[in-house]
Amino acid sequence: MSRLSIGIVGLPNVGKSTLFQALTAVAVPAENYPFCTIDPNVGIVEVPDQRLHRLGDLAPRERRVPTVIEFLDIAGLVEGASRGEGLGNRFLSHVRDVDAIVHVVRFFEDPSVARADDQLEEEADPLRDREIVETELALADLETVEHALDKADRKARSGDRQAQALETVLRRVRGRLEVGQPARRESVDGQETRLLRSLSLLTMKPVLYVANLAEDQLAEEKRITGAFREMVRRDDPEAETIEIAARLEADLLELEPEERAEFLEGLDLAENGLARFIQAGYRLLGLHTFFTIGEEEVRAWTVRIGAKAPEAAGRVHTDFERGFIRAETIHFADFERMGSMREAREQGLVRSEGKDYVVQDGDILFFRAAG
Repeated sequence: MSRLSIGIVGLPNVGKSTLFQALTAVAVPAENYPFCTIDPNVGIVEVPDQRLHRLGDLAPRERRVPTVIEFLDIAGLVEGASRGEGLGNRFLSHVRDVDAIVHVVRFFEDPSVARADDQLEEEADPLRDREIVETELALADLETVEHALDKADRKARSGDRQAQALETVLRRVRGRLEVGQPARRESVDGQETRLLRSLSLLTMKPVLYVANLAEDQLAEEKRITGAFREMVRRDDPEAETIEIAARLEADLLELEPEERAEFLEGLDLAENGLARFIQAGYRLLGLHTFFTIGEEEVRAWTVRIGAKAPEAAGRVHTDFERGFIRAETIHFADFERMGSMREAREQGLVRSEGKDYVVQDGDILFFRAAG
């Protein structure tokens, strides 16, 4: 599995670049005008997991290596992008390359915010803003599907069975797009998923909506975002929504850790919004974490939920998957309770699992492979 990437999208001036700054602590242009970010800015972000640090305390090694996600801050989309308005196809090509989409929607009000047409727009309208972006993505997908259908139809008439299968699923997907639904709402099996993969359909990608709030809106975040959440649940049940005050998160980075903790406590927040956001992105991609303890490092690894032990072994080294014999495993919670691997073995908590073992979140794995 290559590095996972998530594209941050939205209309101009909704706070995308501010969120990206807070995520990566990388300075990117965030001036108040459309298209200030032309090429995607890329940042590699650690997936926060206190279990890794605790594991490093219990099994001291030279390095502690977290799992990571790649975030791309993509230039603001405008109405008409599917027809080439604004950055048009350049924007859409960047989105096609990511594994999932984070759609930032503005809830804060700011009299200085300008739209793409240079008109000031103090009052936020998140329902309208979401519809604009989702419509542009769907229109771009509809054009892609129409082109692919034309090609598949010609091949299908000659008896090409793969083309016939592709034509069938494309017609179903087109039906979804034509009524304003994302392609991911269409139920597809494994073969159909493989057939569609080469098209990189934008609305086939999982989506996490970020409701970008002002600091003084956090106390009533669920009330403020209630109508928006209800729309998302109705239109796109598989999508997630999370509330964040991106400007606050960026400001928190300027504080010392102790000051940051005190500030969050004053807001009655257990953790910063970025941690929740990154973890939500991780879940969005259907991933979870297992750990290894090597001679020089303790390390967190990404694996898809439902993966079996050989696939997890292949994340560590491809030879481990090919020569997989078995995996010794103990769950992190049991290891932490015992305090050492020696004690865990004496208590019979270290198990030997074969090729059919489904890896669980928090497993510590030791692979045995034919060499």
